Amino acid sequence: MQPLSTTWCSQQQFGSASSCEYIAQIHCLCLPRVFEFLSLRRNRKGLTTLREPSTQTVSDRPTTGASQRETLGLLIGFFLLSTAAAAYEIAPASILPVIQESLKLKASTAGWLVSIMYATAVVTSVPAGIAIDRFSVRRMIIFGTVALVVAGVWGWYAATAGTFLWLLVSRVLGGVAYVIFWNAGANVVGSAVASHHRATVVGVFTASAPVGFALGQFGSPLIATIAGWPAILPLYAAMGVVGVTIFLLATRRHVPGVNASAPDRTTLRKLFTNQAVWIVCVLCFLAYSLYLFVNTWLPSYLVNRFGISLAASGLLTALFPAIGALGRSSSGVVSDRVFGGERRPVVVSSFVVATPVVVAFAFVSQLWLVGGAVVVVGFAIQLVTGLLFSYIVELVPPPVRTTAVSLLTSVGLLGAFAAPIAAGTIIDRAGYGPAFLVAGGVAFIGVLLALRAPEPK
Repeated sequence: MQPLSTTWCSQQQFGSASSCEYIAQIHCLCLPRVFEFLSLRRNRKGLTTLREPSTQTVSDRPTTGASQRETLGLLIGFFLLSTAAAAYEIAPASILPVIQESLKLKASTAGWLVSIMYATAVVTSVPAGIAIDRFSVRRMIIFGTVALVVAGVWGWYAATAGTFLWLLVSRVLGGVAYVIFWNAGANVVGSAVASHHRATVVGVFTASAPVGFALGQFGSPLIATIAGWPAILPLYAAMGVVGVTIFLLATRRHVPGVNASAPDRTTLRKLFTNQAVWIVCVLCFLAYSLYLFVNTWLPSYLVNRFGISLAASGLLTALFPAIGALGRSSSGVVSDRVFGGERRPVVVSSFVVATPVVVAFAFVSQLWLVGGAVVVVGFAIQLVTGLLFSYIVELVPPPVRTTAVSLLTSVGLLGAFAAPIAAGTIIDRAGYGPAFLVAGGVAFIGVLLALRAPEPK
């Protein structure tokens, strides 16, 4: 079986220049639409299933030029914070051979520099969400930024000194910062606009993850060549300072969606026993499992099946995160414009499309068909991923929205952590074909579960 760490190495071409240029084009197309949405403040009855009347959001207040600028600054600030953390998270993946040689590590040991971030998110996401719901969002974001910067500097010092254990611990601190940015951003950004635009804006915010991954994959080898590989850690972390500055300027007067009272034990208990919430969380688990399975194993599959170079396979695989950014950004547009604001049909359709396409990888014999399949499955999986983070907050009362997002993040990233390992075991014992068939089964389970998902009212 190929070690998990070497699968991260196989992704090193994801951040190719073409990938970054494509992602830039995506956001040039999507951001004007977001700006248009941010300028609209039409009154519409919100989804009320399981909700309690409470918080005033930006969309409830009179529209002014200042409030529009604040909302835009809020989105940009959170987007940059999340992008910086995502780039920091994936940064070691494309230079693992260099790190192994520098620190004298085995491949499996070096792989934990990336895996530890997912493990940290799974464990700390829910506590972080509860803390964000109970305390000042501004203070939590400042704390997260300080934690990310300290993690970057600490990691640089540990790497320079050749101390792997302290380097690994610094990555845990960086993982805590990431879940703070992600959980707060998904809730606050969605609360900054009218309910019928929430999915679009949250979808754009969630695109920060693949953008950060592309940046980290592409930039790390360049930085390592110029300044040495330890420099990647503080440089990506420092990007968060720009994001937090914009965020603080945009929230001087008001932080959207945080006027709700702190959740009590009864409200939290209802959240954790809510069947609808757990259905959406399991859907997120399945989507993240599919995403990381393809993201991790597609490069080596292409090399083994078609005999192309790792560089060529990486370039082809780069379509996957690139189209993922488009899928996440457009998830709200598809839901709001095509399906009239309904969420369940989008989720069902995404898994329906993904199921046969994932299975097709086991049978296709022409490379151009693989390229088409990468585009289709990448868009379908990331379309549902981007939508779920606005979907879940529409199912719960305002006091526990961030906690709900954190639960969704934790369960989803558990799938991201486990899927590459499980897939590697299947590939080692039976080959790539059965692994893709199992992945197709996972997608089909998503179809069945999505049909049972509730529609917010």
